[in-house]
Amino acid sequence: MTEHHDAAEEHEHVHTHDDSPEAVAKEVRKYLVVFFALACLTGITVAIAYQHFEPPVAIAAALIVASIKAFLVAGYFMHLLSERKLIYAVLAITVFFFAMLIWGPWNHHYDYFGR
Repeated sequence: MTEHHDAAEEHEHVHTHDDSPEAVAKEVRKYLVVFFALACLTGITVAIAYQHFEPPVAIAAALIVASIKAFLVAGYFMHLLSERKLIYAVLAITVFFFAMLIWGPWNHHYDYFGR
């Protein structure tokens, strides 16, 4: 029985917020890796700008690098990868109110002329 109890406590400990120095160092290390990846991708962007590619190739390469950089910034610095439930809830609320803003004038326009 104690093995099951210890496993349950360990499982709960994994899901709690950990402020131990090791956890903080791990988070800092993650952010530093993302920072250096962004710095390298910025260097690649500058290198692409100095090459004499055809415009469609240069634009495609720049957009690919920019997309990777945007993913890194949004995913890690804006916490979109780690806070999915909250992000989806905010997105759902935003979509609902956007739909209401579109539906309201459209409904008013067709209701007014339908009389």
